[in-house]
Amino acid sequence: MSSLIPQHEEAEYEPLDTLQDDDNNSQGLAPDASFEQSQLIALIEEALIVLPARQREAFLLRYWEDMDTTETAAIMGCTEGSVKTHCSRATHSLAAILRKKGVHLP
Repeated sequence: MSSLIPQHEEAEYEPLDTLQDDDNNSQGLAPDASFEQSQLIALIEEALIVLPARQREAFLLRYWEDMDTTETAAIMGCTEGSVKTHCSRATHSLAAILRKKGVHLP
């Protein structure tokens, strides 16, 4: 049963009223932070193009699609160890590319 369906009858039930946002995550980024984030994403997308196909695939599945190593390995038809290797190489390559463009991530 959905948590958005009321457990009792109310004339003016509003499902969104029941959702909580304790950390205030619904607030958008400040305009400057949003702009910086969009620029960083564009740089990462450009950098992804130069990666070998398997590294790019592993990186996108793991970090952009938020899949675990087991799911990624199944999709890629390889071992979890291979996924970890591809992801490690991809992140190191991406970091080097971004550093050359003046981006230093923590």
